[in-house]
Amino acid sequence: MSSEVRVPPLPESVADATVLTWHKQPGDSVSKDENLVDLETDKVVLEVPAPMSGVLGPLQVAEGDVVEADTVLATIEAALAGADPSAEAPSAAAAPKTNAAPAKAAPDAKAQPPAEPMLAPAARRLVKELGLDAADIPGTGKDGRINKSDVMAWLDRREHEAPPVDPDAAVAETAAAEPQMPALSGEAGRPEQRVPMTRLRARIAERLVQAQQTSAMLTTFNEVDMSAVLGLRSEYKDRFEKTHGVRLGFMSFFVKACVEGLQRYPVVNASVDEGDIIYHGYYDIGIAVSSPRGLVVPILRNCDQLGMADIERGIGDFGSKAKDGSLSFEELTGGTFSITNGGVFGSLLSTPILNPPQSAILGMHKIQERPVAVDGQALIRPMMYLALSYDHRIIDGREAVQFLVTVKETLEDPARLLLRI
Repeated sequence: MSSEVRVPPLPESVADATVLTWHKQPGDSVSKDENLVDLETDKVVLEVPAPMSGVLGPLQVAEGDVVEADTVLATIEAALAGADPSAEAPSAAAAPKTNAAPAKAAPDAKAQPPAEPMLAPAARRLVKELGLDAADIPGTGKDGRINKSDVMAWLDRREHEAPPVDPDAAVAETAAAEPQMPALSGEAGRPEQRVPMTRLRARIAERLVQAQQTSAMLTTFNEVDMSAVLGLRSEYKDRFEKTHGVRLGFMSFFVKACVEGLQRYPVVNASVDEGDIIYHGYYDIGIAVSSPRGLVVPILRNCDQLGMADIERGIGDFGSKAKDGSLSFEELTGGTFSITNGGVFGSLLSTPILNPPQSAILGMHKIQERPVAVDGQALIRPMMYLALSYDHRIIDGREAVQFLVTVKETLEDPARLLLRI
């Protein structure tokens, strides 16, 4: 009895996938639901589980091949009756007891190789890049699966537990251990390395160019005094976390302020479809998240109906899933407006690019103390520059500026969110 391993159904917006990594080879024993191969699409990495236990047959596709939905990837042959691929030598409990000292294994005796740890795609890539031994890293996922967060936590523990070393020796050791790029140019001292774009990076490039070519993109700027938000967060963050089980961050304030602006200026929440303007009566906001594979924008649905804790919890889940490469197609599809926060990387000012077919995106930046004039006096305040990029085909400058002013005023006086003024 055999079973075919096929490419799972792909969403309508995804035509094909690329075979990223085979985790088993022909002749290997596999268990039902064990991950056999990773498929990379424009948005996420899909894991293809084994439909049955048995022995993996010949591979029908190689790493790097492009496949479509329902393509046969390999076959699995059922194990022979009575055979147990995972069977080990008799256990110590069943072995006869003697008073003799245990004999040493013969030099040519073949030890049973330990089971290969299960790793999430992002964790596997990180382990490979850093040259780590996955067997040393405890996994917290299902059935001991190692996620990227497990790798990062293990690295943090190892760094803190490492004994002090001589700084000069450490510098020399680091310099010697740094990987060298292959010198493909043929010139000494001028190495080059050519690597293909991942599908996600290629898709990002395609959409950015599309946004530049198909929209009349313009950016307007303003600045916001973050004193009120910082004060409110400082006063209530402990009680908030104790009550809701999630930390109070800045993003929930910005999401709520944007919803307020979108409700006042519906065209900012609209999109262009050929010769039509589609006004959306819901507020699905994309939150730009950095992942090991590049920038992704998962969608927080119905933000007008969510509380601050729900928003913070949703964004936290997106961050964890982005690191582990486990975001679903549904979480990355749709959206009527986006927010990106370059401030977490230290950006003071930038012009965000639209996320088609959306017509506007808000750019947050670094909070920096600087002198501002308040009632005729120069005071030091925590200030942030805001940038709104918008499609000038349907959004006029007046609406864009008024939307951004609404966001600014709401953040500078958060009571407006309760009073709706």
